[in-house]
Amino acid sequence: MQDRYDAGAIEQKWQQFWEQNKSFKAAEAPDKKKYYLLEMFPYPSGRIHMGHVRNYSIGDVMARFKRLQGYNVLHPMGWDAFGMPAENAAIKHGTPPAKWTYENIASMKVQLKKMGLSYDWDRELATCNADYYRWEQLIFLRMLEKGLAYKKRSSVNWCPDCQTVLANEQVEDGCCWRCDSEVVPKELEQWFFRITNYAQELLDETNNLSGWPEPVLMMQRNWIGRSTGCEINFPIDGVDKSIAVFTTRQDTLYGATFMSLAPEHPMALELASSEQRSAVVAFIAKVKKQDKIKRTSDDQEKEGVFTGSYCLNPVTGTRMPIFLANFVLMDYGTGAVMAVPTHDQRDFEFAHKYQLPLVVVIQPEGENLDPKTMAEAWTGPGTMVNSAEFNGLPNEEAKEKIAESLANKGLGDKTVNYRLRDWGVSRQRYWGTPIPVIYCDSCGTVPVPEKDLPVVLPTDVELTGEGGSPLAQRDDFVNTSCPTCGAAARRETDTFDTFVESSWYYFRYACPGYTEGPVDADAVNYWLPVDQYIGGVEHAVMHLLYARFFTKVMRDLGMMSLDEPFTNLLTQGMVCMETRSCPEHGWLYPEEVIDDKCSRCNAESVVGRNEKMSKSKKNVIDPDHLIKRYGADTARLFSLFAAPPEKDLEWNEQGVEGCYRFINRVWRAVHDNLELVQGVATAESAEGDARDLRRIAHRTIKKVTEDIDGRFHFNTAISSVMELVNAIYTFEPKREHPAVLREALETTVRLLTPFVPHVAEELWSCLGYEQDIESCGWPVWDPAALVEDEISIVVQVNGKVRGKVVVAADAVEDVIRESALAETNVSRFIADKTVRKVIIVPGRLVNIVVS
Repeated sequence: MQDRYDAGAIEQKWQQFWEQNKSFKAAEAPDKKKYYLLEMFPYPSGRIHMGHVRNYSIGDVMARFKRLQGYNVLHPMGWDAFGMPAENAAIKHGTPPAKWTYENIASMKVQLKKMGLSYDWDRELATCNADYYRWEQLIFLRMLEKGLAYKKRSSVNWCPDCQTVLANEQVEDGCCWRCDSEVVPKELEQWFFRITNYAQELLDETNNLSGWPEPVLMMQRNWIGRSTGCEINFPIDGVDKSIAVFTTRQDTLYGATFMSLAPEHPMALELASSEQRSAVVAFIAKVKKQDKIKRTSDDQEKEGVFTGSYCLNPVTGTRMPIFLANFVLMDYGTGAVMAVPTHDQRDFEFAHKYQLPLVVVIQPEGENLDPKTMAEAWTGPGTMVNSAEFNGLPNEEAKEKIAESLANKGLGDKTVNYRLRDWGVSRQRYWGTPIPVIYCDSCGTVPVPEKDLPVVLPTDVELTGEGGSPLAQRDDFVNTSCPTCGAAARRETDTFDTFVESSWYYFRYACPGYTEGPVDADAVNYWLPVDQYIGGVEHAVMHLLYARFFTKVMRDLGMMSLDEPFTNLLTQGMVCMETRSCPEHGWLYPEEVIDDKCSRCNAESVVGRNEKMSKSKKNVIDPDHLIKRYGADTARLFSLFAAPPEKDLEWNEQGVEGCYRFINRVWRAVHDNLELVQGVATAESAEGDARDLRRIAHRTIKKVTEDIDGRFHFNTAISSVMELVNAIYTFEPKREHPAVLREALETTVRLLTPFVPHVAEELWSCLGYEQDIESCGWPVWDPAALVEDEISIVVQVNGKVRGKVVVAADAVEDVIRESALAETNVSRFIADKTVRKVIIVPGRLVNIVVS
């Protein structure tokens, strides 16, 4: 037994114990209540960072806590291993992506084990392993059979630097989400998943996800973007064709004076007259280079070009000029907008710029809008005018009546529209799952037979960074025979978007060795849904939406019966740290700053604001250095104590030191009292002075239990244990009450187990227990021990706190009143005044009203 706290030795000892005893191995146990805890799996970049430390420490607290409560806990870990970084590393360092990835996995696995995280490593998976992606390929083939996967030519988001297509969700402010380069449109044949088939179900189910943060649900609802309205046909003047428009404002139809089409609209060039064709072609080319998000922003200049063609307003017969407009997108509705400049601000600005007519059809109450003098569009409610038989109706009532009239006349139909678009999953890159399709000149597109899966990605590909995917240059991969006719054929050389792999991995953890299909339904039905999922809010409309979609698809394919994958979701905040820079050397690492000066040139460093830890700004802390200096328990404790999980954590060296000192303080509290408590049973009751310590211990059990379970208030839970440790240090009658002291020490150690498991196990052993601490369960508070003999009551005078009194817990109001009036400080504020009233709130406060 060692008297000094040696974090390194203790942590190595218990990590070896857990590994040798497979302490965290999970197996189905129908007689036990299950708990599936999962953090979003990492990309194997090579090193874990403080964001990982925080994320996985949060998850580990819950996993250990639930085990201690007797749950059968599944807590797995794996690797989201495909993606561009491996290709970039291969180009930069000449290392094959597979070698780079697996070396990083090995390195990061060692780091995670040093954290003492309670993973069942027997369930580890890597998405770049053919044993994993073969089942993804099978799911795709099943989706293809059901019409849920299809290929079409479309304008896609193209990243010139990554040389690949990006989903809409992967374009951030017009730039690639990975490399920040400008995204441009490009026409390509692409594979899509028909997520729009599930738009309404995905939307409806957000109302049942009570364990998810409301901001995440709102982001998903907005992304799905359900709108109810009408689809109205506008006949093209002089041609036997029409333009379909979706609108939610059919009440403004009589005020439509021109048509705006997306430059990408399939009729854009067809509508261009000979006089306007060159201008139309130039405008389309110009807009193609513009970011779609910026095109629709309020501060973007509204631009357009007249096509030379007209359409007819179906209810007024007015000839409406057809324009192409930069603010109209094909991604929503039909790509055509009936423009009502008096009641839509974008149309208003456009109409004024191109001198187009304005007609008011909704008058606000008490006003008389004149289109000649309007300064802006009126978008609020009002009474219908200039709208034939609908004049005089409130516009909301008119919406329904106009929709019915259009339907009765065959001019339009009520319909529902969604902002959500089908998920483009083709990527022109190498390091990803091959799409299992073969192209035959005779048979067309042919699925790879199930017996030939997996289509294995070759690992000896040379990457140069030039052009698209190198798979297209590999004859031994591309050239094959048609499964249908046997003729020479070509393999698909696109690979899946990496979000496909992460859309179903949580199922595979339930049955990692299953060889009969993607999932073992029995195992999935036992473990799923995930009870607690933890990850960043940045995945709200990509990973989290796709995972929900995949769950419903796999359900409908008969693979299992689940509707939603994650019961509860926690989105943790970022780890932030102040930046430091040098006028000469730029950003500085923390170790490059000595006495606030640059270590290289001695110039005063410039202190920046707290920002997310970033290698580019060098405001990073290497978890390995932190663990080596203080130990994993200190790193865990700081990341859990410094801020609530959902808030950003600001790095603070003093905070880390404080956590290290606290662990040492707990260590000394146990070791300094070992002789007194050795061989003593814990107390079941207490009297006199010892009763206070026992009350604090049981109050702490209650507080910590409630703070952890469902609340994730780890910082306040740890703070309450600190108060208990303070009480132990100030407890004087130790020799007279060793049983109460032992109970307080054991309670401290047991409550700290989810947070600092290594030192907790060691101290538990020091207290004489042969079993590991997780075998002993979570402590339960004794309600009788919480009953107080005396209580402290705040005393106010005219609503302001002036003192406190301590009275018996069962004191009657007369005794409380007398004590409050006699309190020394209070008496100064009521002297020479008349006491008008004494208000007593039992157990809480006394308010003395004087004048």
